[in-house]
Parts: sequence; C-alpha cells; structure tokens
Amino acid sequence: MTVTIERTGDVAVVTIDNPPVNALSQGLRQDLWNAAETLDADPSVRAVVLICQGRTFIAGADVNELGKPPMPPHLPDLVARIETATKPWIAAIHGSALGGGCEVALGCRFRIAVPSASVGLPEVRLGIVPGAGGTVRLPRLIGPALAADMVTSGTPLAAPKARSQGLIDAIVEGDLERGAIDFARAAVDQSLPLPLSERSVPAVDATFWETTSRAVADRAKREDAPLRALACVRKAVEADFDTAMAFERQTFLELRGSSQAAALRHVFFAERSAPRPPELAGVETRSIRSAAVIGGGTMGAGIVAALRDAGLPVTLVERDEAAVERGLSNLRSIFENSVKRGRITSETAAERLSGVIGTTNYELLARVDVVIEAVFEDLDVKREVFGKLSTVCRPDAVLATNTSYLDPEQIAAGIKHPERFFGLHFFSPAHVMKLLEIVPTAHTTPATLATGFALARMLKKIPVRAGICDGFIGNRILKITRAQAERLLLSGATPKAVDAAMRSFGLSMGPFEAQDLGGLDIAAFQRRAARARGETPFAPIAERLCALERFGQKSGGGWYDYAKGDRTPQPSDIVADIIAGEAKGISQRQWDEADIIDCIVLPMVNEAAKILHEKVALRASDIDLVEIHGYGFPRWRGGLMHYAEERGLTEIAAKLKELAANDLTEPPCNQFESA
Repeated sequence: MTVTIERTGDVAVVTIDNPPVNALSQGLRQDLWNAAETLDADPSVRAVVLICQGRTFIAGADVNELGKPPMPPHLPDLVARIETATKPWIAAIHGSALGGGCEVALGCRFRIAVPSASVGLPEVRLGIVPGAGGTVRLPRLIGPALAADMVTSGTPLAAPKARSQGLIDAIVEGDLERGAIDFARAAVDQSLPLPLSERSVPAVDATFWETTSRAVADRAKREDAPLRALACVRKAVEADFDTAMAFERQTFLELRGSSQAAALRHVFFAERSAPRPPELAGVETRSIRSAAVIGGGTMGAGIVAALRDAGLPVTLVERDEAAVERGLSNLRSIFENSVKRGRITSETAAERLSGVIGTTNYELLARVDVVIEAVFEDLDVKREVFGKLSTVCRPDAVLATNTSYLDPEQIAAGIKHPERFFGLHFFSPAHVMKLLEIVPTAHTTPATLATGFALARMLKKIPVRAGICDGFIGNRILKITRAQAERLLLSGATPKAVDAAMRSFGLSMGPFEAQDLGGLDIAAFQRRAARARGETPFAPIAERLCALERFGQKSGGGWYDYAKGDRTPQPSDIVADIIAGEAKGISQRQWDEADIIDCIVLPMVNEAAKILHEKVALRASDIDLVEIHGYGFPRWRGGLMHYAEERGLTEIAAKLKELAANDLTEPPCNQFESA
C-alpha cells in the first residue's frame, strides 16, 4: 500500500509513502481513489489532509510509465474525484509539488506549504503540456497571466511567492501535519470556496495573447510544447471548463507521442543517470569537507564560487599578494552580480565570501580534502603547481587539474600518489555552466574517480567521464564544427548564411557569432599549441583574421564588424576579401539552409562516432549531454547522437560520403563506411 489513513478527531490524514519522490504510479493513483471513496463514506470525517512521507510532496508522474499506455485510474479522473469529494481536501506540501503533484494539489480545496516548498508545472521541459487540468484550473486560481508564465516556462514558484499570488493559502512554520489539521478544522467551520472547476477566469487585456505568444515563441525557439501550453491556457479563458479540459487532454496526447517529447525524455533520463554512472556503483568515495583552488582568474574565481555555493570552505592560492587580491575581487564581483540579479541576498553573498581564505602559502593546504588547479593553460606552469601540491597535501587528498585541452597524464607526470589525481574541464562561467567533464588518467583509482562524481553532485553539475585526447569530448567535436564552418565559406557560403542556418537548426548562436563573442584569440592559442605538438589544425581564414588582430567583439571586429558600443554583427568587406583570396581555385556552389546544416552537423556526428568507438566517451548519451550543456545543441533535438539516431545511419552515411567526395569534410569513419 502506498497510502495510509489516520483519523485525528474529525480530520482524516491521508499519507502517501511511495519513495523516492512519491511519484504518481498507477498503484498510488488507485490507492488515492480508494481513500477518497472510503472517506466520503465515513460520516465522522469533516475534512481530509493530504500529506507525504519522505523528502517531498508528489513530485510528478512516475517516469517509468513515460511513453507507455496509461492505465486507470487516469490522473484527470483522480483529480476530479478529489475535487468533487464530499469532504474538502487540504494539500499539505513540503519539498516540491510538480506536474501531476501540482495538479492533485489544484484538485484539493486548499493548499498549504512549508516555507521551503515549491509548486510548478514543468511538463513543457519534457515536450508535453499538463494533462490533468493544470492549464485549466491554474488560471482560475491565479489568473491567466501568471498561469501562462508558469506553464510555458515550466518554472516553479517558491512557497512564499506562491502564497502572495494566491496559489498557496497558507505558509506553515513548524510541524506541517499539525498545522494542516488545525487549518482544516478552521476551514470547515467557515464557508468553503468553490472548487476550481466551478470558478470563473479573470479577463485579460485584448492584446495579451498576441504579446504573450510572441514572447513565448522567442523564448521557446523551435520547441512546440510552450506555445501549445499557452493555447491550452487561452482555451481555459475562452471556453467552458469541460471544453478546456478536453482540449488540454487532446494536446497532451498529441505531444506525448511527438519526436520532441521523445528527445526531451531521452535527455531527462540521461541527466538523471549522469551523476551516478553504473560503472562506479558501489565504489566508496573520499570525504569532501574542504577545498582549495589554485589560481583566481576568471575560471578559478568561478570554481571558487561554485564550491562556496555548495557550502564548502575554500582556500584560494595565488602567486603573490596582488594576484590574491585580484582573485578575491573577481570572486566578489561574481557574488555582487548574483545579488543584482536577485539570485542571492547581500547577506548570503557576504557569508559566501567570508568562507574564502586568500593566500600565497601552499602550506595552508596540508589538511584540505580536494585541490583544483586552475592556472594558465601552460604545461610547465601546471606541473610546477602540482610539484608543490604533491609535497604539502595529504597523501589521500584529491588533486585535480582544470584544463580544456592539455593532457592530464603529462600534467601529473612525477607527482606523488598519482592514483588520487584526475582532470576536470569546467565550462565558463564555472559557477553557472552545468557541464563538467571528468578525465581520469591511467593511474586514477575508481575511488578517486567516484569522488570526482561526488564533487560534481555537490556542485549540482552534469558530470560526464571523458577519455584523454585533444579536446576530450566537447572541444574535439568543436574543432570539427569550426573547420566545417570555414569549409563552407571557402566553397561559397557567407558567415551570415552559416550562422542563420545553425540558429534555424536550434542553436542560440551560429559558429561565427559564437567565436566573435568568446574571442578568436582563444582558439588561435590552442592552434599554436596543436602545431607545437606536430598537428596541422584547419583554420585558414581564422588565422588571417587573428593576424590582423580581429579577435571579435572585444577588438571591434572578427568574423563581423561591430560599431563602437554596439554588439550587432555587420557583414565585413575585409572578411569577404579574405575569404575570396583563400577560396581561389576552390569550386563554388549555392548553399541552402538544409545543406549548410548537414555540412556542419553530420561531420560532428562522424567525429562523435569515432569518440564513442575509441571509448573517449562511454555512452552516446554522454556525448548528448556534453553538446547540450556545453555547446548549445538544441535540447529538444535530444543531443547530437540522439539526433543522428533519429535521422538514420544510412542517410547520414550517404550524406557524409557525398560531402567527402566534394572535399567538404573528412571521409566517414568505419561506422558509416559500410552503410
């Protein structure tokens, strides 16, 4: 049984216990239905409190049932059963009431919560809309504007804000069950509010739907669910309750079988499993109670901020006092910006900053549990740092290097106890970006690697194990992206056309816009390092631009021209002349949007297949997570490998062979050659 009933005088307490998150499985739905029947038939009960055991209220649908035919009792029927019960139900919320959990709460006559609770309808993040009345009841409770924002963004409301907007009827300090029982007794002695299904919907301004539709479309880019969710809210405003319910249910069923929903489910499961990879199941981790970061530049300060956000005390080490002060200033700026954006209070910012010690003295690291080196991308400099750490740190202290291209094996050469060392690749800004590539060496023990994943969980990152190669997973694919983009220019495309095509594919920025934003000098430095290793990176046009010190927005020009104080990219005659010069003797062609996309994305797939075959990545889903969280690949496409799987091996192989025959990419790898 997932539900128990206890009676406290004239109030029944229905307790859900369906760990880990009290998901609305078929069994739980049936047990709740039976509880409603039982309590309606009990004349001694005047009100019902619905509460949950464990760490949360009902956190949504049972993900194990996603994609499967639903079994009765269906959730819309259960919500209606609770709403029409002869005794009023009061939802007592702690943790999160999300998705179906929120819809069950909306079916209750009242909703109360602890201050730390949150309530929301995140279904659009799975490519669907609420399917049990969420878009129909919510605008009747809080109005169409806030309801539209909640269901199209999927963003939950914290309990205090939900209370101020009327979504929550009361905040309970102290014991939730006791408070809910007291609330129930007070409520039944007064006139009860109408069930939400019987309430009217507040009117909206005549321009509301057009304005909101544009805003949602801009935010959603090419995702279907947000606009379909908005249509459901509009139907709730303009039609009667039953008609709106039928419209919502039909929309839910249509989207549930869509390719976007399948892609977003794939990403959901990949993200859920990433922090605890199966190959490390049962491996004991080392304790992490304190941390240190070497280097307080942009990346180092971001890592310190992430560690402090996780509650770890941090020691920041720099080479001299001036560098220490610069590092602390960088950190201070991060926290001040978070305050300005309303993410944290000034008191929280001060507390987090106070948990950092800045020093030049490596001896202070003698008792630290984990040390992350984040100095300049120079092999000799990093080796020097680890020589010092190897001497002063405990033998069981975990040592990690943050690097995007350098070989962790070479960085760790000669350190004591190399089994406690691994590479990390944080993405900038490190306190914001979710992706974290974790790179073990040949000496890294499973316990050390598992500790790396434990650290990622503390930092709320999406961790992916990567093997050692130039660029690991993400930057290795990025090199292909950039090379293909230049090949397009050499064969007749323009930077504007390439960027527009990739935005149409679903990226927030095209490859040339992105390079101008980040700076062409960064990739130029990496190419110099690659040439020093005997490689021959392909970037003929980018090299010419860097020789002219066209490094992007920061220099007033890169792939595009930029007016002073204006970041709007403008086509550049200088760039056009360079392209024309480099393209002499190369066959030119007319490029349409679909062909531009294929010329970039399919060689990325080809490289990803090599990465998987070489076991640089252990799972195709890991590559998907890297591309989504590190490089802006559209989430609704499911990631690079999911997209390839949906596209089909045979079609991709034919396209790659065609591109290779025209010298527009490298030959397809073995996985495609025989297709």
